[in-house]
Amino acid sequence: MNGFVRVTSGGLAPARMLGSLVQGGRGVNPSRNEHTIAVSCEVSGRGYWSGREVRVVIHPASLGTGVRLIRSDLPSVPVCDASVSQRYDASLRTNLADGEASFQMVEHLMAALYALEIDNCICEINAEELPSLDGSSFGFVEQLSNAGLIVQAAPRKRLVIRDRIRIGTMGGWVEAVPSRAGESYFEYQLSFDDQTPIAPQAFGVDLTPDRFMREVASARTFVTKDQADQIRGSGLASHVTNQDLLVIDQDGPIENEYRFKNECARHKTLDLIGDLALVGVDLIGRFTSFRGGHNLNGQLALKLAEMAALESEISQSGFFRQRKAG
Repeated sequence: MNGFVRVTSGGLAPARMLGSLVQGGRGVNPSRNEHTIAVSCEVSGRGYWSGREVRVVIHPASLGTGVRLIRSDLPSVPVCDASVSQRYDASLRTNLADGEASFQMVEHLMAALYALEIDNCICEINAEELPSLDGSSFGFVEQLSNAGLIVQAAPRKRLVIRDRIRIGTMGGWVEAVPSRAGESYFEYQLSFDDQTPIAPQAFGVDLTPDRFMREVASARTFVTKDQADQIRGSGLASHVTNQDLLVIDQDGPIENEYRFKNECARHKTLDLIGDLALVGVDLIGRFTSFRGGHNLNGQLALKLAEMAALESEISQSGFFRQRKAG
């Protein structure tokens, strides 16, 4: 996979010159400008739930656009902003809708865009459900990283967590706390009931583009054999094989093998990143989920979006007061 190529007024910067910008390290996230991709890219595959072939074409977009999803298969070509305000609950996935513009299982694409610092883009999608690929974000990351990155002429909005926020119960929760050194840290603590074949495990990462590519992007969706049997028995996902995701029984993955010992926790971390990406700003803090899922992630994202909007309103009112006084 190629390194990111950043485009400036001087043209393309060689990827090898950008190592210090995308490598790991302390994970500190300094303020930065907004980004878009340099050229369009495409990802195709089948949806898990529908089985339908779907094509996603991601285009560069102007400053302040955000991430916009377009249903290119519908006559009206409706648009939905990738925002938590458009989110609705669904089992085992994150969905968005704005009128006719409805989209299912957006979290893997959103995680890739957020982690690779792609803030503005137009995503043309010719079906409701996004492609499942191999159950991870790797396919999106591969194409987006090859598309390159453009630095745009305005600062990216950020939300710095200053107080602890926790949503949920003792049995499952998600929280945000202030960071130690300006990092964006995401962690998942996995612990199912005794009957499950999936052992307790955890994973956390100081998020940078490079670390996401190396440590998170390829972690795949997983289900237990009992869950897979129930889903297939209901008539859904009948086309999905044991090679298309991790189906786990007492002996481990069926007809498959783990990419990481804690791949399940890594994938849950990927989901957390993708769900919180719907806040629409860079998040500076430490975000941890204990036995949480898309619903709790969505609740936290909504709270963070409200905080970001309030900070923006206060900042704008302060700016105009200063202008008026001047």
